[in-house]
Amino acid sequence: MKKIVGLMGLAILLTGCAGNMSPVGFGFITDVKGPITATDNAVGSKSGTSCAKNVLGLYASGDASILSAKQNAGIRKVSTVDYSSNGIYPFYGKTCVMVTGE
Repeated sequence: MKKIVGLMGLAILLTGCAGNMSPVGFGFITDVKGPITATDNAVGSKSGTSCAKNVLGLYASGDASILSAKQNAGIRKVSTVDYSSNGIYPFYGKTCVMVTGE
């Protein structure tokens, strides 16, 4: 009984920890890229990135928004938006948004 309670406690502690999005589902070690959206515009000459990270589910920071990535590169007209995620669950997770455009 103590083992079951211990395992349930561990599962609760790990829920919501440093996970991140992935096009292929959950993984203990993640290093993937995926699409968010694309427009009819040709891929632009400018590209911008914005990132957010999570450490142990205790500390999360950053701005992984499309707006932030646009502002970082001075983009007004968005062509593509992709993301990349990497991390080691449940210790560390990082997600970045990459925007191209003019």
